Amino acid sequence: MQMLGKTVAWAVSRTAKAFGFLDPIKLFAQLNLFSQPSEVAFPIELLRFGFSVHARGMMNYCAIQHNLDWLWPYWAQRQFNPQDISFVPRAFAVTHLNLTHRNWTALGVPGYENYPIVDPRGLITPFYDGWSIDAWLITEKDVSGKNEGLIPAHQENVEQQLIFQPFLKVRTASVQKKSKLTSNAWVERENETAPPLLRIRFEAVSENKSWLAVALRPYNPEGVSVINHIELLPEKRGWRVNKEKTIYFEPPCDAHIFSQYQENDVYYKLPEPDGLQSVHCPVGLATAAALFEIKPGQTREAAIYIPLEKEKNKIQTFFPDASAATEAAWRENAGHAPPPSFPNDPFRFLYEASLHTVVLHSPREIFPGPFTYKHFWFRDAALISHALLCAGLPERVEKVIDAFLFRQKKSGYFHSQDGEWDSNGQVLWIMHKFCQMTGCSPKCEWKKPILQGARWITRKRITGKPELAHNGLFPAGFSAEYLGPNDFYYWDDFWGVQGLNSAVWLLQKYGESEAAQEFKNDSNDFLASIETSLEKNNRCQNSSAMPASPYRRLDSGSIGSLVAGYPLRLWPEQDLRFTETMDYLADHCFVKGAFFQDIAHAGMNPYLTLHMAQNMLRAGDPRYWKAIQSIADLATSTGQWPEAIHPQTLGGCMGDGQHAWASAEWIMMIRNLFVREEGETLILCSGIPSLWLESKQTLHWGPAPTEFGAVEVSLQCAEENITIEWKGAWHQAAPKIEIRLPGFERLVPQNTASRITFPRLQKN
Repeated sequence: MQMLGKTVAWAVSRTAKAFGFLDPIKLFAQLNLFSQPSEVAFPIELLRFGFSVHARGMMNYCAIQHNLDWLWPYWAQRQFNPQDISFVPRAFAVTHLNLTHRNWTALGVPGYENYPIVDPRGLITPFYDGWSIDAWLITEKDVSGKNEGLIPAHQENVEQQLIFQPFLKVRTASVQKKSKLTSNAWVERENETAPPLLRIRFEAVSENKSWLAVALRPYNPEGVSVINHIELLPEKRGWRVNKEKTIYFEPPCDAHIFSQYQENDVYYKLPEPDGLQSVHCPVGLATAAALFEIKPGQTREAAIYIPLEKEKNKIQTFFPDASAATEAAWRENAGHAPPPSFPNDPFRFLYEASLHTVVLHSPREIFPGPFTYKHFWFRDAALISHALLCAGLPERVEKVIDAFLFRQKKSGYFHSQDGEWDSNGQVLWIMHKFCQMTGCSPKCEWKKPILQGARWITRKRITGKPELAHNGLFPAGFSAEYLGPNDFYYWDDFWGVQGLNSAVWLLQKYGESEAAQEFKNDSNDFLASIETSLEKNNRCQNSSAMPASPYRRLDSGSIGSLVAGYPLRLWPEQDLRFTETMDYLADHCFVKGAFFQDIAHAGMNPYLTLHMAQNMLRAGDPRYWKAIQSIADLATSTGQWPEAIHPQTLGGCMGDGQHAWASAEWIMMIRNLFVREEGETLILCSGIPSLWLESKQTLHWGPAPTEFGAVEVSLQCAEENITIEWKGAWHQAAPKIEIRLPGFERLVPQNTASRITFPRLQKN
């Protein structure tokens, strides 16, 4: 087999050289020198994902740059404009990707795992990676042949809102002089088994005779999406797209126009109808527009309906109003989580938007995003599940954990991507958190996976090499993609330690004291190995700050090592390894108040900034508040964050345009301002800013779960004093409670107390 491999490598090298290409075998060998040797050179899942992304980028390369007169989506309008700050030079870019405005907002209903998305100018993509629906206000062409219509993608400013009541909607409104175009989009369904339906209602008004044009577009917020065939339904009631999806108009359109690639964009044919019944485009850039006449000064309304699942009949004509059932579904799935109360409307809005995001993205398995990241990773699932738990939604988390078990291999490895060694620790940790926060014993069917998962951790470690800095750690792996090439990442090791700690706790609940002790010993040894490795590194760099791995200098990847503080709490709050790492990152890796991840993301990262803010809060570092405010300012008008944010355009530049992990971290951040755990102590109000205390309003959190039971906290901010009250429904005896209101003396009230007053004159 080895000889066969050498023969294949020789043949590939020889063929490449014969055609004048670089030797790929030699090139990959050189690339591997930048990473540590690993059993998985590069996860096949990420290779597959990267190929898909760049295949789309190649289509963009072939379609957009020589058709710039087409009406492309908002991101392309800006990124291809040399006068715009979003402009990206593309001379050596073989693929053209959205690198400046990766922003969108998902629509859906709880329990349904496909998400229409809406871009910042109201472009709606009903199906995953599919074509889109846009709307324009079209007027008569002037003598020069130009159309002075209202095109949202051309607008500098558009008002876009996320609406929660009675259910999740996105409203987009564009205004130009006395013309206005508004769309409201949402998904509804009659019940959990009924097929969902995307509804979009348009309103348009103009002082001149105009047309509302509902346009079918062969692209989405990532680029081109093929449309080969469009057919008009009888009586102008809609379109059949690519002979598989149907769009219905209500009422039927007044006129319609088709175009194919060789005839240019349909936009240039408006508003004259063509009378065609269908169009076929072999290139895949067929376009269409349905026109609804607008009388001067009058509002014209129109709606479209798009079934999101395959229809039983080719053409459906009856769409019952399912708004009441959809409202009930949202109330049932998100209504149990009580919203916090404090004097900051944007923060409250972001909390509610974040709650809807994590509910929407956890139908059973958890997805970190609705589009680019509509895939499964244990890492995202565990951390998003933690936020769901802390928001008071344990039923969703229980289903997620149960689904984890089907991904465990016989070896005990919880597998989502090859070469990522953090997953087992994350699964065991979230099982532990679930039982702690619900007060429930671990389920019988979890016992074997827990044992197998913990044993995998102990077997996976590298042992017997005390001369090496990675002795006792996990092997080199890809880990979190934002840390860099394969290496011995402390991020993975910290998760491994906490996974063993969690297994100890869980096995004790099963009465498996012998196995619990075995894993306790393994956990202690694992943590000692990490500490020994860090000490070797500290002696070299004369600092306690933690690099990403034993073989890296300090860089932005050090953010991963802070996981030992939040959320794992492996060392005390003000351990120098945390504080000096945070000082390094704050001094070298912050841009415009947010953490800038140089590696992979190349952008300001919301969830990693909040990850660092949590560590600052835990350490009593007042810089946490500035970090929180910066992330709030970077949210979109619909309360979303992309994975990484361009420092100039402030649009998304990496990953999904709606990142559920970021939303989860916002939920955790707001929660921890009011209540958080530290060892066997429940800490109250350690993150409440003085600005809120000066508001003279009542602040409130809960009742919501903690590791000790549900707790409710309120602060009454009067002129002369601040009164803090709390009420707990504890799993067992009341925990030790410590009040750490910033600027005031720390207090440990008596066990029987439930109220304490701080005179404002006592403020430190």
